[in-house]
Amino acid sequence: MSTASTDPARPAPSGAPGTPALRIRDLSVTFRSRRGEVPAVRDVDLDVRRGELVALLGESGSGKSATARAVLGLHDPRRTEVRAGVLEVAGHDVLTASPEQLRRLRGDTVGLVFQDALSALNPVLTVGHQIGELYRQHRGASRRAARAQAAEMLALVGIPGARQRVDDYPHQFSGGMRQRLLVAMAIALEPELLIADEPTTALDVTVQAQILALIDRLRTELDMGVLLITHDLGVVSEVADEVAVMYAGRIVERAGADDLFDGPAHPYTEALLRSVPQVDAVGGSLAVIPGTPPRPGHLPPGCAFHPRCGWALPACREDRPPLTEVGPGRSAACLRSSEVLDAHA
Repeated sequence: MSTASTDPARPAPSGAPGTPALRIRDLSVTFRSRRGEVPAVRDVDLDVRRGELVALLGESGSGKSATARAVLGLHDPRRTEVRAGVLEVAGHDVLTASPEQLRRLRGDTVGLVFQDALSALNPVLTVGHQIGELYRQHRGASRRAARAQAAEMLALVGIPGARQRVDDYPHQFSGGMRQRLLVAMAIALEPELLIADEPTTALDVTVQAQILALIDRLRTELDMGVLLITHDLGVVSEVADEVAVMYAGRIVERAGADDLFDGPAHPYTEALLRSVPQVDAVGGSLAVIPGTPPRPGHLPPGCAFHPRCGWALPACREDRPPLTEVGPGRSAACLRSSEVLDAHA
């Protein structure tokens, strides 16, 4: 495989051996609005090790993308407050980094795959120019060298005729191919962490599988940590090593993927799994989660899920349960997590 690692100007990996690709402790993100403060993310702890794929799962509005933007330092400080005990990417402290350090961190150390390739790519620049700019800005490569490396990246992500297509524009590629272009841009500098924010949105099932297989292959070849943000349980079951389930800005369950699918420990996770259509249930009613997720600025007291929860107790309306260990390598934020686990044993 010929990638940016052959470039003599490439810096050495930033993190010491064993340093997690991502380490988050007590992360909170609050948006400021005319009506007051809106808490979007609350007390999130999350680790992603090198070579590991962690899925951040939840409904729209649960705080997944807000968490990713905080990791990348992309929030507007005038309108957003980001607090954390620890927020590190490959050993780099994001909270104390200067704007220039953050700019270097993006691309060199962490890459991002957006969910909407058409709006993420510049329509008036060739794909070779857009990928090559990473090498020019971060590695000081000449235009000719950057173009050659861009062609190598197109080939790496499976674009046919890469050397000819390097001078094409985004509109000349299909939706699946454009998504591959975003993956190429995200991993061009071989980052230690890749954040994929709904990378298979609006793609057909076959192309989804191809994109996921590509990300899975590249994280192994490049030894990257991958944070996959999604609401698609099918996607999670295919590629994830671990799963963190978010609801109303909090992580409510965290477990290995196999353990979580074999038996959830939180009623919200159970409800998500139950709502997946089953092939052997043709003609029956689809299971749904009653109600709607609460708005970030209007959370109910106690457990935020209790108005929609079939396991709720009176205490759930008063106490917000912390995320506590419920088994080896797994934790849940529920007063009845042991009973939920036993129900699926």
